[in-house]
Amino acid sequence: MAESKREPAREPAREPAREPAQQPARTRTYGWQDPRASAAAVGDMSGLEFLRAIASGQLPGPPIAHTLDFTLSEVSEGLAVFTVEPKEFHYNPIGVVHGGLASTLLDSCMACAVQSTLPRGKAYTTLELKVNLVRAITSDTGPLRCEGRVIHVGRQVGTAEGRITDSKGRLYAHGTTTCMVFDVKS
Repeated sequence: MAESKREPAREPAREPAREPAQQPARTRTYGWQDPRASAAAVGDMSGLEFLRAIASGQLPGPPIAHTLDFTLSEVSEGLAVFTVEPKEFHYNPIGVVHGGLASTLLDSCMACAVQSTLPRGKAYTTLELKVNLVRAITSDTGPLRCEGRVIHVGRQVGTAEGRITDSKGRLYAHGTTTCMVFDVKS
């Protein structure tokens, strides 16, 4: 029997690497205050008093709020609302706002909703966070409202839910959280 000869497999032709378009770099400058001042005050007031002090500027806001350019715009017992205007600096490599912005906003509003119910001498930390991204966010989306509401707060655990909506009430993301509640020294 005659043997058939096979040609070695060839790799598909590759396009030469392209240099990224040379455009001037965009820049963004921002500042923040030392977060230890707020951290030191957390045990000296109720959660609601603490959050109201941040919202009014009596205590410095967290650096993450300056980094991502969002604001604690409303707080009452069991409710925390943050607002943000999505910008180009929030984008991921595929041309939409990175899901981390929605995740951070939901973590903030839901956990602060839990915090708003805590008495003096209590604090919290996020144990679990579930986020559902349901619609792409871009810089054309316009202002977003991220509202967190308490579901339940007990002695050791608090739960909350959150929603991110635009000015027309369209849903962009929603989530739930579980927070651990603990004593903090004043």
